[in-house]
Amino acid sequence: MGWFDSTSVASAPAPAAHPSFAEATFTWLKLGLIGFGGPAGQIALMHRIVVREKRWIDEPRFLHALNYCMLLPGPEAQQLAVYLGWLLHRSRGGLCAGILFVLPGALVMLGLSILYVRYATLPLLEGLFWGLKAAVLAVVVDAVVRISRRSLHGRVLPAISAGAFAGLFFFGVPFPLIILAAAAIGFLGAWLRPALFAARNRDRATTEGPAAVAALATTPPSARRWLSTLAIGMSVWLAPVLVAALLLRGSTTFTDIGLFFSKMAVVTFGGAYAVLSYVAQQAVDHYGWLSPGEMLTGLGLAETTPGPLILVVQFVAFLGAYRHPGTLDPMIAGMLGGLLATWVTFAPCFLWIFLGAPFIERLLHRQRLNAALAAISAAVVGVIANLAVWFALHVLFASVGEYHFGPLRLYVPDPATLDPWALVVAAAAMLAMLRFSAGMLPTLAAAALAGLALRLL
Repeated sequence: MGWFDSTSVASAPAPAAHPSFAEATFTWLKLGLIGFGGPAGQIALMHRIVVREKRWIDEPRFLHALNYCMLLPGPEAQQLAVYLGWLLHRSRGGLCAGILFVLPGALVMLGLSILYVRYATLPLLEGLFWGLKAAVLAVVVDAVVRISRRSLHGRVLPAISAGAFAGLFFFGVPFPLIILAAAAIGFLGAWLRPALFAARNRDRATTEGPAAVAALATTPPSARRWLSTLAIGMSVWLAPVLVAALLLRGSTTFTDIGLFFSKMAVVTFGGAYAVLSYVAQQAVDHYGWLSPGEMLTGLGLAETTPGPLILVVQFVAFLGAYRHPGTLDPMIAGMLGGLLATWVTFAPCFLWIFLGAPFIERLLHRQRLNAALAAISAAVVGVIANLAVWFALHVLFASVGEYHFGPLRLYVPDPATLDPWALVVAAAAMLAMLRFSAGMLPTLAAAALAGLALRLL
C-alpha cells in the first residue's frame, strides 16, 4: 500500500479522537527533530504521522491544505505544518506547529555555522553529510512515488504532471506560471468536462476528519479578524528589523539582512531551490557576504539538518554579519544576523496561513476549486520529480553541464565525475525505503554512518 494509495481511502479506519494540545505539541516537536529530506520528505513524513498513524486529519483536507500552501511564497512544508496545527488548535496550534517545525533545525544550523567559522573544514562531519545527501535522494524519490499514487488519476492529471516536469526541467518555466497554468486547466476542465475530475471529487468526499476539525472549518471568516491578524502579523514580522536598524546604526549589515530576507519572503515562490539562485546572486555578488563555494557549503549543511531547506539563509546571514560586524564582536554579530534572517523568513509564513486558511476552508467542497487544486496537486508531482532529478545529478556527479538550444535547456552530467559510492548508498537507501518500507530516520542514520565510515577509510 502506498503513501497516498487510492485503494486505502474507502477502507480507512475511523478518525482518532481529537488530540490534546500537549499531545499535538509533542508530535510537532518530533517532526521538527526528524524532518530530514527537504520539503518532499517533510511533507511525506507529516502525512505519514498526522494522517496515516494519528488520523487527526483526513486525506482530502490534508491535500486541500497542501495545495493552498503550494500557492504561497516561502517554505511550503513549514506552512503546511502551521495550517495543520491551526486546524487542530487554532492560532496557538498553528504557532506551536510552525515554531517547533523550524526551531530544532535552526539551532543545529546555528551550531554548524559557528563550527564553520571556527574550524573551516570538518572532515568527520563532511563524511556524515555526504552519506545523508545520498539518502535524501532516496527520500525524495520515495515521496514522488507515494504522492503520484494518490494524486494522479485518469489521463489528464498525469499529463499535467508530465507537463509541469518538462516545463521546469527542460524549459525553465517559472514555478508560479506552472501552478497558475495547472489551476486554470483544472478550473476550466471542471467547467467544460466535469467528468475529467470527478474521481478526485469523489475521493475528497469519502472520508471525514475529526468532528472538531469539521466544526472549525465552518467558522465564518471575519473582516475584523482578518484586519487584526494582518496588523499583529506585520508588527511581529518587521519589529526586529526596526529594532536592529535603530540599535545597530553603526553597521548597515543588519538592516540589509532584515530588508533583503523580508523581501525574499514575499516575492519568492516555488520553494527553496527556486529561491537559491536569487539568494546566491545577491548575497555573493551584491552584498559580498560569502563566496560561491561557501553558498554551496551552506546548502549542503541545510540539506542534511532537520527542518526546511531554506534554513540556508541563516548560514548566509551568519557569515555576512560575522564578516561585517560593525562595533559588535564578530561571533555575536554572526549569531544575531543569522537569527534575524531566520525570523523575517519564517514569520510571514504564519501570517499567510492565519489570513487565508479560514477562507480556504470555506471553499473545501466547491467543485471547480477542487478541480483546480487537484490539477495543482498533479503539477506538484512534476515539481517534486524535477527536484529529484536535479538532486540526483548534483549528488551523483561532480560536474554537470548545462546546454541551451533556443528555449530548450539540457543538463548533461560528465560520466567521468560519477561518484560510485554515492550511487551505491543512494541505491541501497531507495531499496530499503521502496522495497522493504524502511523508516526514514533509520535509513538516514545508516547512510550517515556509511558516509562516516567511507570518510575514515
